[in-house]
Amino acid sequence: MTVTNIVQGIWAFSAVGLIILVLLHSPKGDGVGAIGGQAQLFSSTKSAETTLNRVTWTLTVIFLGFTVVLSAGWLPK
Repeated sequence: MTVTNIVQGIWAFSAVGLIILVLLHSPKGDGVGAIGGQAQLFSSTKSAETTLNRVTWTLTVIFLGFTVVLSAGWLPK
């Protein structure tokens, strides 16, 4: 297993994660609370939305960073 394969795996995981998280965002601010009621993991809807935003931004940075690295060919094959 090469470094390129590992980076491609993380890149693919972040892409799928971003798709799922963007679909979880609610335009009305309901967020995760709209799916199956209030999430047990979060203490409030505001906390759920804040956590969802932070995870989404983290995956966005990972995805875009690895996109640049993979497209530039900076990793050995």
